[in-house]
Amino acid sequence: MSDKTRRVLVDTLYARPTALMFGALNGVLASAAVAFFTDKSTFYSLSFLLSSIAILRVVNANHLRHHPGDISIFRVETAYTVGAYAYALVLGLIAGASVQLDLPALAQVLMIANAIGYGVGVCAHNGARPKLAMAQLSLVSIPIFFAMIATHSRMGAFMAINIVLLFPAMYGVTSSVFRTLRQSINAAERSAQLASNMERLALTDHVTGLYNRAGLDRRLVEILATADERAQVAIFWVDLDRFKDVNELKGHQAGDKVLRETGERLTRLVDARGIVARFAGDEFVVVCPVAKRKTAEKLSEQMLAELVRPIRIDGERIEMGGSIGIAMLPDDGISADILLKRADLALFEAKADGSRQIRFFDHSMARDIAHRREIETELRRALRENELAVYFQPIVELETGRIRCFEALVRWFHPERGEISPDEFIPIAEESGAIVTLGNWLTAQAASVATSWPEEVRVAVNLSPLQLKVPGAALGIMSAFREAGLPPERLELEVTEGLFLEDSPNIAMFIEELSGMGVRFALDDFGTGYSSLGYINQWPFSKIKVDRSFVSGSQAGRKSDAIIRAVSQMGKSLGMEIVAEGLETIDQVRAVREAGCTHGQGYHFSRAVPAYQAALLLAEERETAPEELFRRRAG
Repeated sequence: MSDKTRRVLVDTLYARPTALMFGALNGVLASAAVAFFTDKSTFYSLSFLLSSIAILRVVNANHLRHHPGDISIFRVETAYTVGAYAYALVLGLIAGASVQLDLPALAQVLMIANAIGYGVGVCAHNGARPKLAMAQLSLVSIPIFFAMIATHSRMGAFMAINIVLLFPAMYGVTSSVFRTLRQSINAAERSAQLASNMERLALTDHVTGLYNRAGLDRRLVEILATADERAQVAIFWVDLDRFKDVNELKGHQAGDKVLRETGERLTRLVDARGIVARFAGDEFVVVCPVAKRKTAEKLSEQMLAELVRPIRIDGERIEMGGSIGIAMLPDDGISADILLKRADLALFEAKADGSRQIRFFDHSMARDIAHRREIETELRRALRENELAVYFQPIVELETGRIRCFEALVRWFHPERGEISPDEFIPIAEESGAIVTLGNWLTAQAASVATSWPEEVRVAVNLSPLQLKVPGAALGIMSAFREAGLPPERLELEVTEGLFLEDSPNIAMFIEELSGMGVRFALDDFGTGYSSLGYINQWPFSKIKVDRSFVSGSQAGRKSDAIIRAVSQMGKSLGMEIVAEGLETIDQVRAVREAGCTHGQGYHFSRAVPAYQAALLLAEERETAPEELFRRRAG
């Protein structure tokens, strides 16, 4: 029997103190009446002893009723047992003595009825403790039994037999009450345990064993409610990098292991000082009291170090990383909702600044978010209402000066804000997911315009990495050039090196599917990232675009010239076109041509222009003599 069940059963002994009081009073009055009417000192003494025991039992019951948790279960049970045994024995002795001393018949009936009635009553009242009940019945009945035997009469013997037969009957009653009580208590315990388990499950994330969102909401409110007025509490919102790719490449079991390991690392960091919750997906929230802002900053740096530290899953090394946003109580808010929202805003800013960043909430973030949301909403409307335009910048063959390709660039002319820079709305489109719709729209518009150009002129579209990761992304590109009637060989898709840092199967499928149809791929902004030759060897690139920083930026010089020559030589060996970006002067054009670049792009040739002006450039080209065209464009 569990301690809890035992405590409940013992508590039932004191559940009805009024019944105990009236039962004791009845026995005391009966014994006092017998003593008074018989005027025998023995009965006066026994009556006084019975009254004293009764008073002590009532006082003890009332005390325990008002202080149930202050006394151990052993002492509670012992106090009741001693009092019950003493009262039953004295009451039985008085009844037995009334028979033994041959008191008047009514006096004997009064005491025997009280004693036997008490014994029967406690069997029901104390059914929660069968041994106690039967012991009380025995103590109150045995003196009467022997007194009846001592009468040496048939009625006395018959009475003794009746007392003996009373025991199995009362044992049955007591056992039945006990079983019913025990079953009820066990059922209540099981229900309470089930309710507790259900509550725990409702508040716990089944993958990591941490608090889930509901558990976080409850615990955060409790922590904030008990925090001292001058206390500081930091809320860290943690987001993992590349978790989706781990799920896709390694499977959900590996993803679950990453989540568990991350949760364990964060839990070890905060220890018993705070709590860790898995908020959703690959996001965790850590709540921890801190002495000052600097402490929160140091703790966040330790968290980021743990996120960056490789995780080994089934012998394989997995590198993750993450971003962290922080809000502080009371500086950034005093309610749980406000603090979580502001930690989320800080996380948003951290992710916008790149991977592995930490940001504390600042009130300017709210204004930035509002502006971003406004731009996002208006961008979606602009896509519906054709406010966007496609401009084209020529890519010129340096050997002849002829236009071989146009890069399609999106422009947004807002009816109220005027022209909005792509540097402003493209990142927002990527964050919101609108980049997929925007990219497909740009490809479709560019392909449609390109059908009116000469067959040897291609069109290039710059794709966002997010667009390529979307399952079925290739279908959107296919639909664009098929509906426009543009041969796939005339479409060129530009991607950056950053795309290949994440080993996504969707990217590989996208490139393989479209290159198999004849679509060309170009590696854009070469030299600004990792510049790994492995990418060039692995993927079917037909063109490399050298970043403008090597031509017209602060890095331009002898070293950059040497790099351009090396890349050009490599491209020539591999049969690839090498495009120099950012050409603004004829001297730059001559320099990159002498370095081995095959094509050039930049303001020297033309800025990005509307479709009709692109057509005019091609028309002008047809009417110009080759020598003049070369002299004018390529020097």
